[in-house]
Amino acid sequence: VAPLFETQEDLMAGTAVMERLLSVDWYRGYIQGRQYVMIGYSDSAKDAGMMAAGWAQYAAMESLVALAEANKLRLTLFHGRGGTVGRGGAPAHQAILSQPPGSLRGGLRVTEQGEMIRFKFGLPKVAIHSLNLYTSAVLEGNLLPPPKPKECWRAVMEQLATVSCDHYRSIVRGHPDFVPYFRAATPEMELGKLPLGSRPAKRKPNGGVESLRAIPWIFAWTQNRLMLPAWLGAHKGLQQAITGGQKSVLEEMSRQWPFFRTRLEMLEMVFLKADLWLAEYYDTRLVPNELWGLGKQLRQELADSIQVVLELRPQGDLLDDQPWIKESIKLRNPYTDPLNVLQVELLGRSRKNPETLHPELDQALMVTIAGIAAGMRNTG
Repeated sequence: VAPLFETQEDLMAGTAVMERLLSVDWYRGYIQGRQYVMIGYSDSAKDAGMMAAGWAQYAAMESLVALAEANKLRLTLFHGRGGTVGRGGAPAHQAILSQPPGSLRGGLRVTEQGEMIRFKFGLPKVAIHSLNLYTSAVLEGNLLPPPKPKECWRAVMEQLATVSCDHYRSIVRGHPDFVPYFRAATPEMELGKLPLGSRPAKRKPNGGVESLRAIPWIFAWTQNRLMLPAWLGAHKGLQQAITGGQKSVLEEMSRQWPFFRTRLEMLEMVFLKADLWLAEYYDTRLVPNELWGLGKQLRQELADSIQVVLELRPQGDLLDDQPWIKESIKLRNPYTDPLNVLQVELLGRSRKNPETLHPELDQALMVTIAGIAAGMRNTG
């Protein structure tokens, strides 16, 4: 039995739900001192933004560990991660060590999405290396657990979560142009033609963003290189903390707290994959003129986000601390960029004459989508 807590609201209520479940004598006898709890990443990030979702997941894990200790249970947290930042993705070793202290005592259980299985386990030597990373991280997390966050760190994270979530929702849910802009600026409508996972792209065929599953939500923004779900809202929270005199606390958190350092490094990775010129190119070729204002606003927010994260770096440029990842991204981007330009052309033709589009051009469009996804390594 593995209860799943995924949205921000569910994560915050998770411990109370488990307390009620564990109060049932029959259930306590049934589990024999062993409990699994699944932590969801996709819908929490889609619901509240990356920064707020990350803190909700951390706080939920922390309180569930305390509950398990109080009830003398062996707790195994089951992580429903995808490959992307918007779905909890990060380099495996780093992601595991950013969890709260005590969260690895019962071991680790984690999902791997389709194309990440191929990347991580598709060859015997690669599979052994991936399992070594998981094993070493679990051992390190138990033998040398990360520090418990100081109260001032918690206060700053609460502020970051609240401000970033409010801004994220004001755009995604509150901006009247957001849904039409999203559908024009990304190949979201065309993703239905792609054999994408085992489930339909939408929970409701005619619904808005709220009805879209997390994979196509992130997949679509990855295609136009704006990478919006991974960063939207975060810079507002960070900037407010800096303006409010908390920069020294943020720098201390970055140095001493793996959870927060991982959040910043995940943002740095996304920024290296994003491309402001290409995102603007999608707008000029595919988006109606009356929606250009929102696109310009979002690109400015992305530029501002990059500057805020650079301001919090002790020195150097994005991902200088992880040169192998930085080099890998820089090697792939030149091969991916032409696919973006080609995709814009094919999207324009497809939308102008959907009924008469030649099957080979339709196939070419699908190839660009798959190619960009492979180049970005962050589909959802």
